[in-house]
Amino acid sequence: MKLFTTSIFILFLGVLTTFSQHSISGKIVDDQNISLPFANIVLYKIGEEANPKGTVSNDKGEFTFDKIASGNYKMQFSMLGFKTQNIDEFTLNENKIFNISLKEESQTLNEVVIKSKRPIIRQTAEKLIVDLENSEMINTNLQDVMRKVPGVLVTNNGISIAGNSGVRILINGKTTEYMDVDTLLRDFPADNIAKIEVVEQPGAEYEASGSGAIINIILKKNVKLGTHGSANTWVGEDQGFEWGSGFSIASYKNKLNWQTSIGYSQPTFREDLFLVRTVGNETYDQVTKEPYDPDNFRISGSMDYYLNDKNSIGIGASLNTRNSTRIASSETIISDENSVNTIFSENSFNRERKNYSINPYYEYKSETDRLLVDFNYIDFVNDNTNTLYDVAGSTIPFTDRKYIQNGNYNIKTYSLDYTRTFSDNLKVSAGSRFADVATDNDLESLIDENGNFNLVEEESSQFLIDETIFALYSKVNAKFGDWSFSGGLRYEDSNTDGTSIFMKDGSLTTEILKRPIQKLFPSASISRKMTDVLGASLSYSYRIRRPSYSSLNAFQTFLDPYSAGEGNPNLTPSYTNNYQFNLTYEGQPFFTVGYSKTDDTIFQLIKQDNETAQIRQQVVNVENNANWNFRLFAPVNFTDGLEGYTGIIVTNNDYQSSTFNIDLNKWNLIWFLQASYELPWDINLELSGNYGTGALEDQIEVDWFAELDFSFGKNFLDNTLKANLGFNKMLNRGFVGTIDYGNGTASVHSNGSRQNIQLRFTYSFGDKFGKKKSGRNTNRDEENRINDDN
Repeated sequence: MKLFTTSIFILFLGVLTTFSQHSISGKIVDDQNISLPFANIVLYKIGEEANPKGTVSNDKGEFTFDKIASGNYKMQFSMLGFKTQNIDEFTLNENKIFNISLKEESQTLNEVVIKSKRPIIRQTAEKLIVDLENSEMINTNLQDVMRKVPGVLVTNNGISIAGNSGVRILINGKTTEYMDVDTLLRDFPADNIAKIEVVEQPGAEYEASGSGAIINIILKKNVKLGTHGSANTWVGEDQGFEWGSGFSIASYKNKLNWQTSIGYSQPTFREDLFLVRTVGNETYDQVTKEPYDPDNFRISGSMDYYLNDKNSIGIGASLNTRNSTRIASSETIISDENSVNTIFSENSFNRERKNYSINPYYEYKSETDRLLVDFNYIDFVNDNTNTLYDVAGSTIPFTDRKYIQNGNYNIKTYSLDYTRTFSDNLKVSAGSRFADVATDNDLESLIDENGNFNLVEEESSQFLIDETIFALYSKVNAKFGDWSFSGGLRYEDSNTDGTSIFMKDGSLTTEILKRPIQKLFPSASISRKMTDVLGASLSYSYRIRRPSYSSLNAFQTFLDPYSAGEGNPNLTPSYTNNYQFNLTYEGQPFFTVGYSKTDDTIFQLIKQDNETAQIRQQVVNVENNANWNFRLFAPVNFTDGLEGYTGIIVTNNDYQSSTFNIDLNKWNLIWFLQASYELPWDINLELSGNYGTGALEDQIEVDWFAELDFSFGKNFLDNTLKANLGFNKMLNRGFVGTIDYGNGTASVHSNGSRQNIQLRFTYSFGDKFGKKKSGRNTNRDEENRINDDN
């Protein structure tokens, strides 16, 4: 009987305990009454604080604690970027509802971040990675950052890597919105760059197009909670006074992330060309000086919305304009043993360019899976008018000419990328892409007849391109102990129709050239950690380089009375096999050997007509091109405060063509130095320089060259204000070389304006809190092929 009574009493207590359990729920919002997902809620029972209960608010900012026993409790609500709120002791004897409003935090997190003056550099089998995320370098623009990448040379002639100037620049895996490298290097701010990847052996996920390396600029993915931004301005002296200014602002609150930026610049520079050549028994001594002062304007914006913790959608848009009005002045002295004649001419350029793009996307991302569906549309308009006319003082007259060329480029790309991570040692990815391209270039050639410009129908034409490219790819990344492997296969099916419309023998003629291509493009790399500090890797890739759209038209335009450029509708793509071996020390580049073999390489051919004394530049296919390169790198850190890299690059370029009677081969050596040194008063000195014994730039054999740049930088106002004073091209020999036409030779000296000085200020404002945001990585070769550097 006693046992029965005791059992009934225990059961009764259990029922009472069950009925005395309650729930605590509520909703968390900010001071704008917007729901806060992923907020942390901690429930403490008084006297048992060592065993709290915790939960996280859902997508609607709601939370719930179920089956909580009666008693005395306290609660804490917190979220990154907001002030923590506490609820002091309360008694729970019934269901409770707490609706909480969190206020934004304005103070900086007390976190420890290790900073360095020099970026972290890592070499893998596929690419060289320069990590700028935690560096404190005080940079001016992208050009200064590029000079800090080992093996990358920034000279008057553009960017080159291991003697190869066919470099493509991407931003977050996508073609840059700028259409010329000069503007990109000068105007793109460095503050938001997280990493730079130099991809010499692109995997299957990249476009198969391009024989040179890819430079992928990855912007910072740390989105700061709240609102933050920066403003910058710079002034300088080059060919004249130059200046620029920009402003950017971004905001992340709850599920919505948006950012926008705007900028304007007016740089000044000059391109000089000195050309001395022989035609029969005559000497042609030509000097052309072409100043530039373009107006560049850009505005862009993007918005990301997080549907939940795995799904997001977004859209980005941009507009870029570049207007350039300039006059190139030429003087040509023609002399022989008996006479001297002079032609003075000017070429007036009026060029207006505008491109806008829109890029919506959808992304799914979990711990193991990532799916990205992406669409990009770009519309590019390039309208050019140039007038070539005589100037008083010429002893040989010529007829004035005018060219009106209007170009429209319309590109649509659709892509789908999927990645599955099975473990830390195995990842598989696959994807598909479709591009639809339509271009329309129209050239009107006019000649001066009695003071009026009249159309020359035989020299005028229209060129249309209709192109589609469909691609599929798959790739696997795997690790086996000290071994790492990456292999992929890409299939591309493209159809390019080039339509030329022109007058021939008095009648309108239409010619269509079709070029279908179906090919597989394999890529693979393998690496091994040999010791604690030494590693080795071997990689291979097969690539295609399609001609730029502008080079395919048959237009002929005169730059001065004796020189002109013309297109080539018969151009075909070139195919390259790339091989590379790397040795690394502590994960950083140490020694590299590369070899590439290209069939039908795209080549800038310069030829001379001895009857008319005219020279023409045309892009052609040269049957064979081989390139060897050897690179050796070493850190520069032999004293406190000094950090950087130095090294040598030895290359051999070889071009062979029986069609164009080309037999060119040249070895050259380049030494480079990139270093920073901390001066007194926390002033940072950055220096870069190079010296080369020569180079082979297509048909031009370049003599030795050298360049030196340095800058001084300092932070103010708790690192919110950065100031930089840069001195560029302080030592600059320029581009000096010789050309062998086959029926004559020429000496050439091409040089931009000399010393350039720039003073730049950047001010950052807003919250300091960071939240990780995934980045998208797509690339579109069609935009690169617009290739119109005006």
